[in-house]
Amino acid sequence: MDATLLSELIAFNGIETQFNDAWGNATEVAAADQLALLAAMGYPVADETATRQELLQRQLDFWQQVIAPVSVQDVGDSWQLEIQVPLALANLTFTLSLKTESGEEQQWQLVPVEGELTQVAVLDGEEYHQYQHQFDLSLPAGYHQLTFTLLDTELSVSQQLIITPGRCFQPTAFERQKQWGSAIQLYALRSARNWGIGDFTDLKTLIRYLAKHGADFIGLNPIHALYPAMPDNASPYSPSSRRWLNIIYLDVTALPGYVECATLQQQVQSVDFMAKLQAQRAADWVDYAAVMALKLPVLKQLYQWFVVNAAAPLQQDFARFKQQGGDSLQQLALYDALHSFLYQQDSQYWGWPNWPEQYRDIDSAAVQQFAAEHSSELDFYCYLQFMAQQQLAEAQQLAKDSGMLLGLYRDLAVGVSEASTEIWANPELYCRDASVGAPPDPLGPAGQNWGLPPMKPYQLYQQAYQPLIDLFRSNMQHAGALRIDHVMALLRLWWVPKTAANAGGGAYVYYPIMDLLGILALESQRQQAVIIGEDLGTVPDGIRELLQQFAIYSYRVFFFETAPDGGYISPAHYPEQAMATLSTHDLPTLIGFWHCDDLKLGQQLGLYRDEAVLQQLFGQRHVNKQRILDSLHGHNRLPQEYPRSVDHLAMDRTLNYALQQHLAAGSHQLLCLQIEDWLEMTQPVNVPGTSNEYPNWRRKLSAELEQWTENTAISSLLHSLTELRKAH
Repeated sequence: MDATLLSELIAFNGIETQFNDAWGNATEVAAADQLALLAAMGYPVADETATRQELLQRQLDFWQQVIAPVSVQDVGDSWQLEIQVPLALANLTFTLSLKTESGEEQQWQLVPVEGELTQVAVLDGEEYHQYQHQFDLSLPAGYHQLTFTLLDTELSVSQQLIITPGRCFQPTAFERQKQWGSAIQLYALRSARNWGIGDFTDLKTLIRYLAKHGADFIGLNPIHALYPAMPDNASPYSPSSRRWLNIIYLDVTALPGYVECATLQQQVQSVDFMAKLQAQRAADWVDYAAVMALKLPVLKQLYQWFVVNAAAPLQQDFARFKQQGGDSLQQLALYDALHSFLYQQDSQYWGWPNWPEQYRDIDSAAVQQFAAEHSSELDFYCYLQFMAQQQLAEAQQLAKDSGMLLGLYRDLAVGVSEASTEIWANPELYCRDASVGAPPDPLGPAGQNWGLPPMKPYQLYQQAYQPLIDLFRSNMQHAGALRIDHVMALLRLWWVPKTAANAGGGAYVYYPIMDLLGILALESQRQQAVIIGEDLGTVPDGIRELLQQFAIYSYRVFFFETAPDGGYISPAHYPEQAMATLSTHDLPTLIGFWHCDDLKLGQQLGLYRDEAVLQQLFGQRHVNKQRILDSLHGHNRLPQEYPRSVDHLAMDRTLNYALQQHLAAGSHQLLCLQIEDWLEMTQPVNVPGTSNEYPNWRRKLSAELEQWTENTAISSLLHSLTELRKAH
């Protein structure tokens, strides 16, 4: 392809061809990978003439918009409007109407050419001018509507004008004390009462316990909606919809009618049902299919009870919930009902890309006919979301009532799976010929391909950012904080074309970060939710500073916080605007790290095919352990008589707790620890780079809530964490 054309394509589509990798090395994207990515974006790269024409059409699509569909600006004493018109229209008079979010209205008469000329483009023989007009009018933060109309014609276009506060929410209490809490995988909670998987009532039990011991938050794994028809598709980071909840977390016994329904009580108290229930409680790994097989039939009976017997106020709340949920809720319900219907017929129908042709378009006559004929089943899936939202809201209210400053913090996954409701309902927004991933970095030396189709930046812009507004808003519901997985996605995402041989054969595609940060700040302030950005991996220069400017909390993992000499940075030197943690769901537990269980497991699973590389990792781990031990002794976190050499030193409770207390004494505002380390567990939650090789997202905690919450050693540890947070 002509170099000039390729350069123009790269610039127009926001593709980065040169970047610094996770080790700081300058890296260039191969020309073949650039072309593969352009092909994934829909350009016919094998035909240069056709590619030029496609680029021209996309450029015209941009320039022929008189005003942009959306504009994001900071709150202040003025705001701007950019108008772009063919030169022939530049001297005509337009009417500009403003309707604020509160309903106030104002109008102006504008002539485009009277503004400041900012850009000129000549496309297909037509000259286009862009003018900027300044309005000395202070608008409050919020979502306002502009309508731009050519006098005496039908030419009328609208813009969503988003005025943002510029900074995310921060509680005033942050100025007085530092907080700590725990991150949990909700499904992993064991109890004597649940149905084989942690649920919202288990979460309440944990809230009471941690609040009593001084914790200010509990971090949840993504609890996004997955696939009721295929419950074994259990990765919380490959959801069907990020706006709605995973109904498997419902506590069935807490739903209306559970106690009152005599037929149901007879069923769940039968010998056969109790045996199945006990088997799931006793299992060390969550069997999602078996749990759903227990829950779903009972939930259907409870829905029928609800329809007939629920009190009028609750029925009215449900009707209001459905109205507020709008199209998005109905789309999820329709997907779940249709998926169940088709999957029961044939297990090859794993998702909408593989459904019979007539069902692949959500607006098709066949889909609409199915919806009409199965309205009760759609209503059932809406009811499950209604009850899940209620139980989550109750948990958050309990946390606040128990004295937690933040309560729950939720986790927003970076994308959805290709078979998701989100893509089925809005296919234009996603690039299905590429996947989100990561270039080689310490977590994935060969790069990572997450199998999640990325949003198209321009389509997101054309949709006035509404999909992201809805995502931010819904995930801040019933939460005091939101952790954004892979927060770099607000700036750029690593796109891997489906044709690429490996995850390294991709490139970064840029997103309008200032717009997205502005929207995030607005929703954060409105929902009063603290924002935590998972800023690991390859982070460009200046981005952490930008996130800090927007009051987004950095995510600092102890094992990654090393100085140039290889030693571990003291937590006393961590940035205050940060959440610190010892480990994550993608890393080994403390004992697993110390005993190199992650490296041994990776060897068993075939992740390390080069023996020399593996031995180098073992050697580096030994060095790192010694540096950690030296640091703990240097900060007087270990008794004087404790060993000072890691040779033949196993991880014991003294060392385990010392590490947690070491981090608790740091300068960071938020400290997040894992229950697995309190329970001295060894098995990891997830092994990156695996799918079926390891049972990811299934491992339960090693003890029931009723047992370990009575453990005096753990209670003593938590008391020390609270005291250390107060003191520092």
